[in-house]
Amino acid sequence: MPPAESFHHQGKTLRYTRLGRGDPILLIHGLSGSGQWWRSNILALAQKHEVFVVDLVGYGQSRRQKSVSVTENAELLAAWMEALELRQATVIGHSLGGHVATRLVSLVPERISHLVLVSATGLLKGHIARLALKLPRAGVSGRISFLPRIMLDSARAGLPNLWRSGRSLLTDDVSELLPLMQVRTLVVWGARDNLVPPTLGQQLAGAIVGAQYREIRGAGHVPMVDKPEEFNALVLEFLEQVN
Repeated sequence: MPPAESFHHQGKTLRYTRLGRGDPILLIHGLSGSGQWWRSNILALAQKHEVFVVDLVGYGQSRRQKSVSVTENAELLAAWMEALELRQATVIGHSLGGHVATRLVSLVPERISHLVLVSATGLLKGHIARLALKLPRAGVSGRISFLPRIMLDSARAGLPNLWRSGRSLLTDDVSELLPLMQVRTLVVWGARDNLVPPTLGQQLAGAIVGAQYREIRGAGHVPMVDKPEEFNALVLEFLEQVN
């Protein structure tokens, strides 16, 4: 990957990398994650697209900052897209990143052509402590070899950032936004996701007009890592479909 670039806005710094040429794709990682979670997807997507991989504030290469809320992340990304003059972008968000992506669409719908929500929160309810208790189970429901990356990124982010982000995603409900969205949407879920159950993915897709729902067998909460070839094929097929 090329060196990371920086975007500074209202006292926050967003770090990102870019690769490839073509219509832009923005990849947004989830809670406790980083841009490294997309390593098995970037090259496939960059064959025909310019792929932007962001690290949210407080995570990955944007760590050593206090994490911000779902809405604040979306506002920062909207300002970043405007600064880079990104248009006709595909936004792909995993878990918390999908939640942020949903808010982002509501802020700058004119800049986004396609939306891919991967095991996204937004309809998830509960207490932050219960979410924390489920995280270890979620880590072993997919590719075990990915556990060291999960643990490393979580440790780098730190418990305070994880707690703030987790509390924000559990208190931010996007259900009222979903019926208003007019962007082409693909919802992708792992059939073995025990952190954000597939039933929530089905509800999410059902609330968005025209959304497609695809479930990947054998994948857990991180389907783009657990089954990268199948995930990449689903996304590329979706992007190539004629409206």
